[in-house]
Amino acid sequence: MKVSRYPVALVATLAVSSLALTACGGSDSDDDAQQKAPLGSSAVNIKATDPAKLKQGGTMNWAITTFATQWNISEVDGLQAGPTEVMKSLMPNLWRSDAHGVQTPNKAFLLDASSATVKGKQVVTWHLNPKAKWSDGTPITWKDIEANTKALDGHDKAFKVASSVGFDQVEDVKKGKDDYEAVMTFAKPFADWKGMFNAAANQPLYPAKYVSDPKAFNTAYVNKIPVTGNAFKLGSIDKSAKTVTVVADPKWWGDKPKLDKIVFHAMDTSSMPGAFANGEVDYFDVGGDSSAFKQASKVAAGEIREAGGPNYRQLTFNGTSAKLKDPKVRHALFMATDRETIAKSDLKGLGWKPSAMNNHLLISNQKGYQDNSGKLGKYDPQAAGKLLDEAGWKLSGKTRKKDGKELSLRFVIPSATPAATNEGSMLTQMYQQVGVKLQVQTVPANDFFDKYITPGDFDVSPYTLLGTPFPASGSTNIYTVKGGNNDAHVGSKKLDDLLNAASSNADDPAGALKQTNQADAEAWQLAGVLPLYQRPDIAAIKKNLVNMGALGMTDVVYEHIGFTK
Repeated sequence: MKVSRYPVALVATLAVSSLALTACGGSDSDDDAQQKAPLGSSAVNIKATDPAKLKQGGTMNWAITTFATQWNISEVDGLQAGPTEVMKSLMPNLWRSDAHGVQTPNKAFLLDASSATVKGKQVVTWHLNPKAKWSDGTPITWKDIEANTKALDGHDKAFKVASSVGFDQVEDVKKGKDDYEAVMTFAKPFADWKGMFNAAANQPLYPAKYVSDPKAFNTAYVNKIPVTGNAFKLGSIDKSAKTVTVVADPKWWGDKPKLDKIVFHAMDTSSMPGAFANGEVDYFDVGGDSSAFKQASKVAAGEIREAGGPNYRQLTFNGTSAKLKDPKVRHALFMATDRETIAKSDLKGLGWKPSAMNNHLLISNQKGYQDNSGKLGKYDPQAAGKLLDEAGWKLSGKTRKKDGKELSLRFVIPSATPAATNEGSMLTQMYQQVGVKLQVQTVPANDFFDKYITPGDFDVSPYTLLGTPFPASGSTNIYTVKGGNNDAHVGSKKLDDLLNAASSNADDPAGALKQTNQADAEAWQLAGVLPLYQRPDIAAIKKNLVNMGALGMTDVVYEHIGFTK
């Protein structure tokens, strides 16, 4: 499961006034009345329809959470929800992911690809579709695969990559029998090679000339989208309105898009339900917002589509923070966090059965999922207090002190994200019980990662990690020592080795899963990221808009989205 950072709102109905499970807002009768199947029972819900039966034309208005400055989503600052959703509609995706995470070639770009062992080394041969072209008319060739691989391999640190996983194991890329065949040789095996140039892994292909050197890679897509290569091309970027319009490309060689255009509207999550009710947007991600769920459910022209999401809500603890450098303190805070209570509160009113998530790398409906949390996954304030004592933080009145300093932590959250506000309220009370003061600091959503999380200007912070079907290799950007999105800044050689072993274990899937769980157990001990709960995938969408909705592990086929006749 590749994990990416998103400040997605998972909203609670209200801040609780007590830490007891029964004090999460009223009685449980409403939840019981609307209780649905357990989370994950539905893998995808997009109202799948044969595109031939849909209307030709129309505009889809799509609400997104952030308006980008960086539109290269392979660059560390570009890997955010808004730009990711936009760029997947515009750039080549070589693979299709089904509801179970099985990958098949996207024939519009990749006719086929195969992996073989040649002279003791893994060799992957990519056969590109000769019809595929960039929007400037340049053919998509092996040179694009070569340039993207070199940019993402992590060898040149001037390339600010979000993740080098897999690419860092490539020895070379050479031209095959023609310009449309790329031969990729790995220095060591890479089991998840189908995650390369894959939208499900948030890593589409970019044109060679815009990624061949660090300056181009880092800046060519800042505040502009110069070249695209998909069923849709760029129409316009309106910085004032915070909209991006993409239009059907008449030169597209694949299935003709059913829509004329898609308009992406960046807005606060709190504004989305009203925009949906007013007909300003046709689709938005409800997440865990029970208020949005109720409001969207009442829209006559709309409906709710639900599935088990591949994503999870978590807390990141900054290991470089002076007060959190000691693992004992982080361990104590893990045990001082009542995750079941947070899950129940955040997901109240959505009809999902809440439960704590006990694995960093696998979600509960993935093969191989197991609880590796041990004592750190159990809510135990008494044990937490004992650990803080051992770490030298002694109670002085209501707050612990050490060397004359209070154990006071900054909980940084993005604006207009009610779940984060709710979590701050709950954690303030939970941590107060063990003598830790939590100060909630709300910052502008568009500054959240760039100015606070990435630079490490926080102690603890909540956000959502979005996953894909590649559990070990895709997690390295968050959990390895040198991972581009390791915002906790904690790690170990043991964890790196286990993740690398699992992602290299191409011939033994069962063994790879075992190594993945061993890596998860080590991640618990490092205590940089505390999983809270699996996030349901809940979408509000117009009833007559199909082939879109709650995607689970599937990816969007933009050219098949359309309106029923």
